Parts: sequence; structure tokens; C-alpha cells
Amino acid sequence: MNAEQPRAVMSDTTADDVVLRAFSAESARLSEVLGKLTEEQFALPTPCPPWNVAELAVHITSAVSRLLAGLAAPAPPRADITAADYYRPAIFDDTANAERVRMAQRDAATYRNATAIAAAFDDTWRQTDTAISGQSADRLITIRWGDGILLREFLITRVVELVLHGLDIAIALGVPAWTAPEAAAVVGDFLQIEPAATHLGWDRRTALAKAGGRAALSTEESAELARLNITWRRFG
Repeated sequence: MNAEQPRAVMSDTTADDVVLRAFSAESARLSEVLGKLTEEQFALPTPCPPWNVAELAVHITSAVSRLLAGLAAPAPPRADITAADYYRPAIFDDTANAERVRMAQRDAATYRNATAIAAAFDDTWRQTDTAISGQSADRLITIRWGDGILLREFLITRVVELVLHGLDIAIALGVPAWTAPEAAAVVGDFLQIEPAATHLGWDRRTALAKAGGRAALSTEESAELARLNITWRRFG
């Protein structure tokens, strides 16, 4: 099995289903964490250099707000991409990544303190959660690069952002991961972690960290994954 291409997992007719519950649960957990951090903790470096925790939190807030922007804009005529296509290398090249870094650093500098950053994320995810509830999962939205995508597919990418960057923040803080079970299931299915997790005896959080590039693979693990023809795309 080649697990290089993540896949979508939603099939229900409304966005108020497993992925929405995953989005809500993971957002609530991250909001609780951010609300308890000190200024010193927000200044800690993360595994996404050169961002510190504050800048990464602002980046996550921006990622969540893309759902609101998509719902506010006129619907496109068709879906051009899926959740897996969203992470195509052509979009996440060095130039785009450098601009993404600059945007988060610039935006983080506009907040007066850590409390304001935490409050902005809390407000954004709650507004987004309300806006999505009751929407059809087949609702078409346009992402910032002009592609049309189903709401269900774009929502999956937002859960991926919350989970993997949540792992980054947990690593920066030196605390255990808080990944909500609902979100771990959605991202685990998207990354297709089960074959490797079962074979190597990983629990789901360990498998997410390894598949998402947040935990190093041992030489033995890498060799076994190669033998099984399982590879994962690097998510920044």
C-alpha cells in the first residue's frame, strides 16, 4: 500500500457530522491551551521555524478564518480540488511558504499581548463553528487560490491544520499532545495511518506525530515502512 496521497473521509450530506465535531473539539482544546499560556510561553520557538508559539497561533487563527471567507464569498460553479489536492506541492513551494511565514509574523506583531492572541483564536473558531453548523457538506466554496472545493473537503484541511500545528505547539511547550479523539480519527484517516500504526504498534497520537512529521522515525521504523511501501507527504 502506498499512503503518499491522503484521502477525504466525509460522505454525509451535512457539514454537521464527524468532521464538524472534530473541528469543534480540536478548536476548543487548543483554545483552552492558548488561554492559559504566559507571555514567556508564547515567545517559545516551535518546530515550524522561525515561528514562535504566538506566530504559529496567529497562523492557525488565519487558517480557521479561511472557512468564514469561503462561506462569505459567492459559490464557485464546481469543485476543482479535494482535500488531498489542497496540499499539492505547487501551492506549498518555497516562495509561498516564505510569504506564509512573513504574514504570520506581521499579523502576530499587531496583537498587544498573549491574551489578545488567545482571544482572537477563540472568537474566530466559535464564529466559524456557528457559520458551518447546518451548512450542506456539498456547499461549494472558493479558497484563496481561486479553486472551488466542497465544504466537507476544506473542513478536513482545517482539522489537519489544527491537529498538526497543535502537535507543534505541544512540542514547543514540552507538554503531552491534547489531540481530541474525534480530530485524531479524521486526520488519521486522511493520512491513512492505520496500516503502519497496526504493524508497528503505535497508538493513534504517536502515529499522527510520525506520519505528520512531528516525531522522528527510527532507522528500523523507516526500513519497515519502506518494506510496506508506505510513505507520507511532509506537512509544514
